[in-house]
Amino acid sequence: MTTTAPLVCREIVVTYPDGPDRRTILDNLDLEVAAGEIVTIAGDSGSGKSTLLTVAGLLRRSDSGEVTIAGDATSGLSERRRTGLRRDHIAFIYQSANLLPTLTAIEQLQLVGHIRGHRPSTTRALAGSLLDDLGLGDRAHQLPAQLSGGERQRVGIARALIAEPTVLIADEPTASLDPARADSVAAILADAAHERGIATLVVAHDDAGRRRADRRLRLHDGNLLEEPST
Repeated sequence: MTTTAPLVCREIVVTYPDGPDRRTILDNLDLEVAAGEIVTIAGDSGSGKSTLLTVAGLLRRSDSGEVTIAGDATSGLSERRRTGLRRDHIAFIYQSANLLPTLTAIEQLQLVGHIRGHRPSTTRALAGSLLDDLGLGDRAHQLPAQLSGGERQRVGIARALIAEPTVLIADEPTASLDPARADSVAAILADAAHERGIATLVVAHDDAGRRRADRRLRLHDGNLLEEPST
């Protein structure tokens, strides 16, 4: 593996207290996700999938090892610099979309643009374009409560994409959807990764999410194993 990929994890170790001892969750784990690649992670409950996402997304530090984002090693950075790197390069998609209930679909995206310091007119145009691309042009001014589950998740994807991330991290983004909506959302996510060159890491157990992956991995005993292609 090279160090030129947008997301590189090297020799990641994470342990948790377990009575008088410590339990190893991630054990010298290595992972690399290339630009435009979508990699899925599966594993048993408690295997450390969410821990891996939080480490890769700079939401927590590992006990040892190195996470490199867009060429920048992060283990020695201050929390302020890690936060800036996360803001500038990483976007997240969650199972429940986590939309703000009082903002319309387009306002969810405009808020991200505001946080990133973009001009309101530029953000408004890009937000409208993204919602159109995801089939939500006619739903732009609806509140989350007025949207279906699949529509809310597509707004969540659009909100992530408007940040123009280098790395996209998604935690079971299709798990709460019916099979047809799950397949649609998984296809949109894969297309966005490929077309925009985003290194995309997804925890996915359902067929919809895993079927679209370029690589499928399984987390077992603290390490990642390649799953065979089908």
